[in-house]
Amino acid sequence: MLCTLYIRNFALIQELTVEFKPGLTIITGETGAGKSILIGALNLVLGERASSELVRSGSSKAVIEAVFTEPPAEKISSLLEEAGVEASPELILRRELSAAGQSRCFINDTPATVALLKQVGEVLIDLHGQHEHQLLLQPGTHETLLDDFAGTGQEVAAYRQTRSQLQMLRQQLSTLENEAAEIRDKKELLDFQLQELSELDLKAGEDEETENEITLLENAETLFTLTSSLNERLYDSEHSVYSELAAALHTLEKLAVIDRRFEGHSEDARTAKSIVDELSRFSRTYISEIDFNQPRLDKLRERQLLLQRVTRKYGRTLQELIELREELDARIALEDNLEAEKTRFEEEIGVARSELSRRGIALSEKRKSAASKLETLIQNQLAHLGIPSATFIVAMSREEQPQGDIQAGGKCYAALANGCDHIEFLVSANPGEQPRPLVKVASGGEISRIMLAMKSVLAESTRLPILVFDEIDTGISGRIAEAVGKSLKSLSRKHQIIAITHLPQIAAMGDLHLSVQKSVQEERTVTEVIALDHQNRLQAIASLFSGSEISSSSLKLAAELVAAAESC
Repeated sequence: MLCTLYIRNFALIQELTVEFKPGLTIITGETGAGKSILIGALNLVLGERASSELVRSGSSKAVIEAVFTEPPAEKISSLLEEAGVEASPELILRRELSAAGQSRCFINDTPATVALLKQVGEVLIDLHGQHEHQLLLQPGTHETLLDDFAGTGQEVAAYRQTRSQLQMLRQQLSTLENEAAEIRDKKELLDFQLQELSELDLKAGEDEETENEITLLENAETLFTLTSSLNERLYDSEHSVYSELAAALHTLEKLAVIDRRFEGHSEDARTAKSIVDELSRFSRTYISEIDFNQPRLDKLRERQLLLQRVTRKYGRTLQELIELREELDARIALEDNLEAEKTRFEEEIGVARSELSRRGIALSEKRKSAASKLETLIQNQLAHLGIPSATFIVAMSREEQPQGDIQAGGKCYAALANGCDHIEFLVSANPGEQPRPLVKVASGGEISRIMLAMKSVLAESTRLPILVFDEIDTGISGRIAEAVGKSLKSLSRKHQIIAITHLPQIAAMGDLHLSVQKSVQEERTVTEVIALDHQNRLQAIASLFSGSEISSSSLKLAAELVAAAESC
């Protein structure tokens, strides 16, 4: 809901805040008072093009701010999240226009682009009268509106799921065929590489293990000499470490008998003696295991050279070569299994195509049935709103495609994103005229009434944004004006509606009546917007009958209209 509209230094408006309410808000005022300025300000804050000429003379910038509550959460949240704007219970749009022509936009006090402001604005407000913000004029929305009316949400979702599955299967088959083609083109090379790597019988960590073993074999003589010397020093010589530690331990034990402070040191000497004994046993065992194996060393050197050569050739580590061998094995096996895999995918694609075709045709038939009802309901509404000879058509067409996935009547049709139908609403307002797209209907008054008729019928099935009607009363009066007013009143029970009108029959239906007035203050023209109380509202409605000279009869008639509206 639009709660407030704040305007400062915009055209004839110096500064004002307009507060709105749920239901039907009526805006009236004399010609030239500034009603179009109010709509212009609303357009500006909704992201429409701006001109520096709109900045009030003598001011540096114009500011327009609109505050909304309960905006369409799903649509708005995704737009704000993508733009990095923090969401809040209230949505605040602000546009600043400098006299130099520069424009700044804000959403919830966060800088935003004009494009984002326009996107958000199109979700929030549907404005009629100047061919702007008219969602129903956009053919792209007609499919969704018809589906909402027809209640085909589940059918559309199932169709899209099947279409997505079909696309995925085709992509998988294409990938499979591309890989197989690449394998065929390089089969000789792949076979050679696989054979070469398989014959090498590579093992993980083999290069490090080979290098370690070569180091030991190359240094066998040195290892034998050093460990023999170590063992002699530790155990075998006359004054070995072990024998000296044994003598020292014997002395410490004698000292400990006399002075107990030596007991701890005796234990240390005993531990040292055990360590030396263990090290000596290890060195003797090590000496016995030293391998003086020249043939083994030569073989390892050959293996090492081979590993180095192959890693340089492929530009990969040993582990990467092992992985390459496994990859080559799988790729070559793929060609062997290609026909079986291809057959499997083709069978699954055939099943998915049949299912998609079935779902698409069923969805189309349900849409056709709903379209027939929608045409009748809207034509009845148009007759009620003073366009008795109107023709409304839901045009549904299919795109023939030789290899299309939708099959019906021996023909193939394209599978579109949400079905097999192109959907567009067509209208003829006058007898003898061919129905044309809504956007090509020339009369602003006719467009507004057509929109009103459509929205009245569709209101139960879809969540429409805030509706703003300008020029809705063009070319109508009397009974038709009353019918339009009642239709607006009825629609306002489900949607907030703002309507600018010159007709008392429509003005009397308002839940809130705003009067746009122009005056001269300090030698400057100023436009103001005033919320009318009951008595002033009767005066404003009466003036729509009789002009500035309000008669008692026009006041009485205004009161009767308001009373009748309140009973609706």
